[in-house]
Amino acid sequence: MDKQYKIVIIDDDELSADNLCMELKKYPALSVEGIARNAANGRKTIDKIRPDLLFLDVELPDMKGMELLDQLKGYITWNMQVVFYTAYDKYMVDAIRGAAFDYLLKPIDSSDLECIVTRFQKKMDERMSPITIPPQVYSAGEHTFMISTPTNDLRVLHPIDIGFFRYNSERKLWEVVLNNHQVPLLLRKNTTAKQITEFAPCFVQIHQSYIININYLIMIKESHCIMYPPFEHVTELMVSKKFRKVLQDSFYQL
Repeated sequence: MDKQYKIVIIDDDELSADNLCMELKKYPALSVEGIARNAANGRKTIDKIRPDLLFLDVELPDMKGMELLDQLKGYITWNMQVVFYTAYDKYMVDAIRGAAFDYLLKPIDSSDLECIVTRFQKKMDERMSPITIPPQVYSAGEHTFMISTPTNDLRVLHPIDIGFFRYNSERKLWEVVLNNHQVPLLLRKNTTAKQITEFAPCFVQIHQSYIININYLIMIKESHCIMYPPFEHVTELMVSKKFRKVLQDSFYQL
């Protein structure tokens, strides 16, 4: 049996939510597991069901959908795609900036929904492909460390889980880019680069805004870090002069 993806809908408009449910029943691979009428209950539903796809109304009784999505960014540790669902297309730019997977207008256009579902299934199938982990990543052993998110949630991670850390200048905090394509995990605001490099010896700073897991590093080419999959397409990891020698020394010791 093919994988079935779990769906949660957060929408205070009962008729709209019911219509969306009816449309989604056309797709055997999708299963609506929960519906919430406000953000507070929506967050509880998400925590319980851990959906693969979330349809999120922009205008909720207790907060904006964008605000809820912003809260979830440091909380969700699994691969969940978000589709904003609203009658107001003025929110489209904000939806894109909020890293939503897609955008669906009310009333539902069946062809629009079909496009979203097709894109979603294709993306999920790609992410289920086996990840090639370089052998030296495993050699780091079963070391674990604990991080704290902006909401004070504690998370236990292995070095193998992480490709690199990136400083988010807009939010003024560090975030973790994981090897399973999930949304970057935000770190508590007062976390420093020094603290991150002390999590494990494989974390080496290459730039004021980047710390990489050196076990994923293949080579340094023209100041650009070439990484093993699944980070082979990352182009932002540039080595600054300040950190070049430390990186080279660490790399050659592998």
